[in-house]
Amino acid sequence: MTLNPGTVLPLAFTTYVVYKAMSPSDNIREITWQDFRSTFLDRGLVDRLVVLNRNRVKVFLRNDGQAGSIPGTLGQPYGTTYTFSIGSVEAFERKLDEAQSELGIPGSERIPVSYRDEVNLLGTLIHFAPTLILVGVLVFMAKKGGGGAGQGIFGVGKSKAKLFNQETDIAVKFKDVAGMDEAKVEIMEFVKFLKNPAAYEKLGAKIPKGAILSGPPGTGKTLLAKATAGEAGVPFLSVSGSEFVEMFVGVGASRVRDLFASAKKHSPCIIFVDEIDAIGKARGKGGQFGGNDERESTLNQLLVEMDGFGSSEHIVVLAGTNRPDVLDDALMRPGRFDRHIAIDRPDIKGRNDIFQVHLRPIKTEEDLAKLGQKLAALTPGFSGADIHNVCNEAALIAARHNKETVVEADFEAAIERVIVGLEKKSKVLSPEEKKTVAYHEAGHAVAGWYLEHADPLLKVSIIPRGVGALGYAQYLPKDQYLYSTQQLMDRMCMTLGGRVSEHIFFGTITTGAQDDLQKVTKMAYAQVATYGMDDELGPLSYGNQDNKDQFTKPYSEKTGQIIDNQARSLIGKAFRKTTDLLMEKRADVEKVAKLLMEKEVLNRADMERLLGKRPFQDKLHELLGTEVTPQDEKYINPSDASAPIIPPTTPAL
Repeated sequence: MTLNPGTVLPLAFTTYVVYKAMSPSDNIREITWQDFRSTFLDRGLVDRLVVLNRNRVKVFLRNDGQAGSIPGTLGQPYGTTYTFSIGSVEAFERKLDEAQSELGIPGSERIPVSYRDEVNLLGTLIHFAPTLILVGVLVFMAKKGGGGAGQGIFGVGKSKAKLFNQETDIAVKFKDVAGMDEAKVEIMEFVKFLKNPAAYEKLGAKIPKGAILSGPPGTGKTLLAKATAGEAGVPFLSVSGSEFVEMFVGVGASRVRDLFASAKKHSPCIIFVDEIDAIGKARGKGGQFGGNDERESTLNQLLVEMDGFGSSEHIVVLAGTNRPDVLDDALMRPGRFDRHIAIDRPDIKGRNDIFQVHLRPIKTEEDLAKLGQKLAALTPGFSGADIHNVCNEAALIAARHNKETVVEADFEAAIERVIVGLEKKSKVLSPEEKKTVAYHEAGHAVAGWYLEHADPLLKVSIIPRGVGALGYAQYLPKDQYLYSTQQLMDRMCMTLGGRVSEHIFFGTITTGAQDDLQKVTKMAYAQVATYGMDDELGPLSYGNQDNKDQFTKPYSEKTGQIIDNQARSLIGKAFRKTTDLLMEKRADVEKVAKLLMEKEVLNRADMERLLGKRPFQDKLHELLGTEVTPQDEKYINPSDASAPIIPPTTPAL
């Protein structure tokens, strides 16, 4: 370690001063009054006395040019200084006068006494040490404290927004954002305005002041905001909603003012407030206290600042949130956040576009166009973040096996890893449990095989995975937004297949069907109370029954009993239908279960060999972009990690 001379010299000087202050001098000896009287005063060796700080006396002896030691001092030299303590000056003066009177010393020859005050450096430092430490702590907090940006506590009201320069930091363009074509069309108007505001202003038009980007997590809200700034070529101020909230009262409002003042200096620019629901929640009607009151003052300041924008300031405010339903109405009105842009999970075309973006940096020899289409078909319901995770996991899997390039099997194994977790090779099932799981999953597979509106089966496994999954059946659901009563009934029957199979073949039931029953119960109550599909209750909808913030039910007690009875009746009907189907196909269930116990993993080709072609056209080969045949080894070999994987519509056992 190299020491700076500018640091070493002051440190050495301080150490020397402290050492000299703490270490007593070799020429100073402590004595008592009796020693002073008998050894020095009675012998006439005292030259003068000095009273220091009114509590200590320093004795100066006559030298007269003598060498050697002082008589009666055990060899002490003449240059030694002696001191002794006194209780008070008055008592010392009285005793000294009495002693000199006893010795017969005349008044003109008596020992002179002087008085002097001395400051002890070490004692002074120790005395003021607490004050110095407190001052040092305050200085440190002022420089390094929680104000951010090197401003300490004096800058606690300053905004923490990060400024990205369009020339160096924002390299994201709209070409890097895929799967949200409609959102890009809506937000393109902001880009055009920031690039050429005169074209709008000459016609008297005013650009919307802000836009709310709402949607599920991982759908690309922040990425779209960055792309907007990158396309417009303007500065980009990014801040999180939680950064406005501090323990100090008024800090949030101060940071909002500072943020908009900074934006005006960099105009034209874009402000992006991520997770705005941290400060933008709907205000309560009653009085609020503590943190809620601070949050409301921050929200009020944000409303004031957005109203204060002029048409010539050229500042656009974008905000992202996963919960647009909790935002305050005043925040959402025209004049503040004018545009509400919903960004949902992408459809199959959008997923293909996102895969093409994330496949670019991956080293692979596969045809990216065909690979992206197939992976998009295998990943319904995936967000952009999920797709990025799949591509990264595929590269990690290939590197783990020391491959030169990433192949298709690695991507499909990565999808399986993301959906159902790692294979639990250490979890060994007993023969009885393995048989129960095999018949449970066979019941799901066979029920779905012979139900017209069930999703196409891709894979069924009894290999434990994830946290508690002992087995799972995976299907390929299509992108569908409307469901009929018959489609919902077939889905319920397919979900109940595992429970019914246990009941038929073992005469008893296990806890493995809990997840299935929860899903079926939710579907039944949704049909009765939300979708208005029950004949007795009629075409009435009571909203989402899963709303935990709703403390009162929007219907009477009698209506609640009708809903319970009808939901129970609907589940009973589905249970009986599934029982009749599996009793009829009992031999097929046994064949599938026995092969599962032997091979542990079955795919669609194995199911076709056992049960024949599915009696309904499911267009699976069109979705995957390839014809599924028993000759395709990727589907025949159940131990091959390349078997296609998609999110299971039937929960794992």
